[in-house]
Amino acid sequence: MLRLLNSTVRQNDYLINPFIPLINYSELKKVKNVILLIGDGMGFSYTTGLRYFNHSTQKGLMKPTVFDRYFVGTQSTYSLDTQCNITDSAAAGTALSTGYKTYNGALGVNIDKQTVPTVLEYAKYRGKSTGLVGTSQINHATLAAFAAHMESREQYEQIADDYLDERIEGKQKIDVMLGGGTSYFLREDRNLIEEFVNNHYGFVTNFQELISNKTEQLLGLFAPVELPKKLDRDSSVPSLAQMTKAALQRLQQNPNGFFLLVEGSQIDWAGHDNDIVGAMSEVTDFEEAFNIAIQFAFNREDTIVIATADHSTGGMSIDCNGNYNWKPSVIRAITSTPFVIANRLHETKDLSTLEHYMHFSLYDEDLKTIKSTLEMEVEDTRQALINIINQYSSTGWTTKGHTGEDVPIYAYGLNRHLFSGKMENSDIARIIFQIMD
Repeated sequence: MLRLLNSTVRQNDYLINPFIPLINYSELKKVKNVILLIGDGMGFSYTTGLRYFNHSTQKGLMKPTVFDRYFVGTQSTYSLDTQCNITDSAAAGTALSTGYKTYNGALGVNIDKQTVPTVLEYAKYRGKSTGLVGTSQINHATLAAFAAHMESREQYEQIADDYLDERIEGKQKIDVMLGGGTSYFLREDRNLIEEFVNNHYGFVTNFQELISNKTEQLLGLFAPVELPKKLDRDSSVPSLAQMTKAALQRLQQNPNGFFLLVEGSQIDWAGHDNDIVGAMSEVTDFEEAFNIAIQFAFNREDTIVIATADHSTGGMSIDCNGNYNWKPSVIRAITSTPFVIANRLHETKDLSTLEHYMHFSLYDEDLKTIKSTLEMEVEDTRQALINIINQYSSTGWTTKGHTGEDVPIYAYGLNRHLFSGKMENSDIARIIFQIMD
């Protein structure tokens, strides 16, 4: 690993995008702490939608989101997959973590399937602490791309094993891991939770345990697979912001600094479902986590905060059928995601259940549509609810997949200007390698 790290860092000087000015090292300040936040699937339409969503009236100028004031540039997301040039999360995560574009499904390997080191691993090699925080299982694609090396993102159990087994300079690779994924860490063939505890990690399963635990190294698993969406969580499940804060409290204890990756994992999943309620739930969750990172870095002269997306998903449009009138008030009037509402409807078989979750009136025709699905599968009911909510809120979508367009970059703190303008997703990793070096 040491040889690989040294080799790749030397290569970085020659791999910078030619359209980005070469860094003037005499003006470069070494960064102690790097906080990278990735809103999975969060293209410009999501952050624009968030601005509308946060604007509670039809009048007046819209206040900027937390993201708006830190906008610096854009990045291209395409992969090098000859079959699919629109990236998936694994290839995009690998570009953002290693500086190498690759094929879809790849984690921490280049287009030739060779292992290449990540910025998280390099931070650990430099004596820093490291952390992964997300709302998916923590061995999911984007998070795993920063701490694992697999030819396929589907190797979930092996990824979880490598989180424990792989070392750098004899030390654990990741100091703080917070998210979902208990089912991958507690298995019939291996109890990784017990092994982490035996390696002096704390282990927590709910918010109260998270805030009361004092161990510097920590494994927090709050769901068997992914966490509930923000809108569906009870107080026992920490928010992305609360997990981010808990990670920062631990990582900052290292005098050499830290690297922290925070992923708003399920913005993408809501986009795949064309679910505007889930999308706004998860973007607001991510915005709050970004704000926590900004607050940590505020007035510090040793920290950089970067927020971006790996790609955009769903082709979300804040208009449908030429109405020219998006209605976020409809979305705000819904108190749970269509997934939760659909499950509850199948339990009760009673349409009056809708009144507890959707605080506006539905047309009789739409009520009949929902009722007809109660004799089908829960998924049929969920999809009917999604379609109706999109219609009432005038939300449009173009695809159930990824969309390929450029995505935003936001930055605050030391060397912020290096992320300005138009760049490739792989350039973000290459710049991080250099400012940590």
